[in-house]
Amino acid sequence: MDKIELYDTTLRDGAQYEGISFSVEDKLSITETLDDLGVHYVEGGWPGSNPKDALFFERVRDLKLKNTTVTAFGSTRRANVDAASDPQIQALLSAKTEVITLVGKTWDLHVTHVLETSLEENLGMVSDSIDHILSEGRRVFFDAEHFFDGYKQNREYALKVVQAAAKSGAECIVLCDTNGGASPTEIVSAVKSVKSLIDTKIGIHTHNDSDMAVAASISAIDAGVVQVQGTINGYGERCGNANLISLIANLKLKKNIDCISDTNIKKLTSVSRFVSEVANMPPPSNQAFVGTSAFTHKGGLHAAAVDKVEHSYQHIPPSVVGNTNRVLVSELSGRSNVLMKAEERMNIKLSPDLARELVNVIKDKESRGFQYEGAEASFELIVRRAMPDYVPPFGLVDFMTIVEKRADDSQDEDLTSQVMVKVVVGDKEVHTAATGNGPVNALDHALRKALLGYYPELQNVSLTDYKVRVVDQQIGTDAVVRVLIESTDGENTWSTVGSSQNIIEASWMALVDSVEWWLLTHSKAFS
Repeated sequence: MDKIELYDTTLRDGAQYEGISFSVEDKLSITETLDDLGVHYVEGGWPGSNPKDALFFERVRDLKLKNTTVTAFGSTRRANVDAASDPQIQALLSAKTEVITLVGKTWDLHVTHVLETSLEENLGMVSDSIDHILSEGRRVFFDAEHFFDGYKQNREYALKVVQAAAKSGAECIVLCDTNGGASPTEIVSAVKSVKSLIDTKIGIHTHNDSDMAVAASISAIDAGVVQVQGTINGYGERCGNANLISLIANLKLKKNIDCISDTNIKKLTSVSRFVSEVANMPPPSNQAFVGTSAFTHKGGLHAAAVDKVEHSYQHIPPSVVGNTNRVLVSELSGRSNVLMKAEERMNIKLSPDLARELVNVIKDKESRGFQYEGAEASFELIVRRAMPDYVPPFGLVDFMTIVEKRADDSQDEDLTSQVMVKVVVGDKEVHTAATGNGPVNALDHALRKALLGYYPELQNVSLTDYKVRVVDQQIGTDAVVRVLIESTDGENTWSTVGSSQNIIEASWMALVDSVEWWLLTHSKAFS
């Protein structure tokens, strides 16, 4: 098979995903990242639709792109308007891109009820627009919008539109499953029908409304298309577009299609996470190939098998796409989970007997509301505390919290929290007090105040997130609560957990774990 062309529309179709708004700088940095990955075409946006896209097309010309051709996207001329004078066509030409992707209607419903014009006029709109753009020295890709819906409802007309675009000189006819409702089987049948009528290159553009966008795109490639369109992480309107990350990985690794280089395939994970960061969207942990859970093993039997034979529960080595193995520790864990996790995070080789004991400890704690999948620092402390030579950096003697609310106080800021804490460091007992905007905040302040004299580096540590979950809601106020705390020192982040029927005690447990873990792993006193 010829080399498949990768066409990315993250900056246009992906930007239509709910919650995403790219700045010009965002779009430029993503373009450079995709160029480095080896993507052949990057659709920059719709010139004339907004000032931001217009500025992008001005500035993108200054980028030194090595692999990527930037395209502008827009529609055919309006009905009963000369293409040369149509503002949209003029805006497309003003973007000064080598390639213009022109979208036109192929579903008769859209022609008559959305554009409110005749079927014949729409054919003229397609042909005239392509003719004019080509006369200006540009290349044209034609996006046959709603092609598969049109093919099902009025096959003859949908094919007429495609033939008109090909006859006018469009370099590639891209068949679009705009509503995302076509099955792979339907797409294969339609692609073969188009191939029998035209010699022009064919592309595929699918949406994920039926959760089949990637499968449908690959089926289209099997049927003979040579350009595949998608977005990074599958961003796009409604349920999104075909995920270009998954498409690249499947084409390269499963079908041996040379769409990007052997070196660049290793960049997939970093590219996926970079774009999610720029988009300010949390990356799905279960995303195929590149998600943090893609090669994560929780079940004890799975972890034990992977430890012996890596591919026993993995379809590819994670390093091939720049990802890594992870082992989770939970109530489902076996000895192998604990052994592998201790070595992975702490470089500690546990004895099988100790690992077995720790599994029982973890299962007991998780039965009481603890959970260590998202609190790996707390897991490390379970291991450390089981060591015969373990000496804690501090210990609790007692603490007392006071929350005061007066009847005549109408504002939340009038609510005050005071904490008194007594801890022991070595053979010294420290008694201190602090206030805060809540009992947990006050506990945090008091503990740090007590320890700073012994561990001044703690001034760099702060809490960044605090989550509370009721473990068993059925029993109401007697329910166990789980508290998850995320902390940072400006360079590292870590999470710890506490669980109790008392939310203050659960918070204290998580807080102590956070401070203790950091002291043991980063304080000069323990290095």
